[in-house]
Amino acid sequence: MTTATTPVRTAAKPSAPAVTARKHRPGRRKRLELALLLGPALVLFTGFVLVPIGIAAFYSVFNWNGFGPLDDFVGFKNYADALGGTVFQSAIVHNLIIAGLSIVVQLPLSIGLALLLNRKLRGRAALRALVFAPYVLSEAITAVIWSLMLQPNGFADRVLKGAGLGGLIHNWLADPGIVLYTLFAVITWKYIGFGIILLLAGLQGVPAELREAAALDGASAWQTTWHVVLPLLGPTIRIWIFLSVIGSLQLFDVVWIMTTGGPANASTTMATYLIDHGFKRYEFGFGSAVAVILFVICFVFALLYQRFALRRDTQGALTRMVG
Repeated sequence: MTTATTPVRTAAKPSAPAVTARKHRPGRRKRLELALLLGPALVLFTGFVLVPIGIAAFYSVFNWNGFGPLDDFVGFKNYADALGGTVFQSAIVHNLIIAGLSIVVQLPLSIGLALLLNRKLRGRAALRALVFAPYVLSEAITAVIWSLMLQPNGFADRVLKGAGLGGLIHNWLADPGIVLYTLFAVITWKYIGFGIILLLAGLQGVPAELREAAALDGASAWQTTWHVVLPLLGPTIRIWIFLSVIGSLQLFDVVWIMTTGGPANASTTMATYLIDHGFKRYEFGFGSAVAVILFVICFVFALLYQRFALRRDTQGALTRMVG
């Protein structure tokens, strides 16, 4: 007796190359998308940032006045002369003073006004627009307006006289002892609106439920602000500090138009020192060295601040994006 056997059919397995091709397609597609999206930005960044930095570094090792061939190679002499010069050292100190005052004065003032303007007030929108209006003005217009108001017997002096404070009148832009602080007052008036708007945006991310919970637990308004609002406002405050310090290190427009770094270099900044030597005195090699030094200072600060201050904020943002 014989039995018929039915052949067992097995499903054909896809070949290994086909599986590998399917696996690699998403990776290739992502790389292509990244290239299309980041390509134009990388080209612009390379052409307008990296290439100029490289050219400045190349010019900085020559004693060159902007005309003729580059044949007077001096190596790092321009860097040594800049860092060893008392005027440039004073310029660095001036930038650091402006940066420190920005954190000590502008930050508390911005936080206080932002908390005030975040409340339900009559005419709140108009007040916000009024506070932000100076930031809309260009640096040149701001400098010209304040130069006219701070000139001897100008608007500022007349206001002080009218208020019976004539003893406070000074040569605001001609006294080496106060000119830097006068410029800081103008800079504060110009840029504090940006800090307030930035902090107001951060306050919108503070949940109202947390404030209500703190109030139910018996916390006062000050305790709620100090222990609940400000910690949640931390990432915004750290971003503001970063932008403020970088802006203070690169300060140029207002100072150049109002004082050109004077009197007696009392308000010189690194940027005004650069322009004075590079373009007014035609010391393009030396000016390029100063530009490289300024770039290195800002770059090192940005790296250190990213490493020690912004790292947890960026990690949290990346975690939220991945999740």
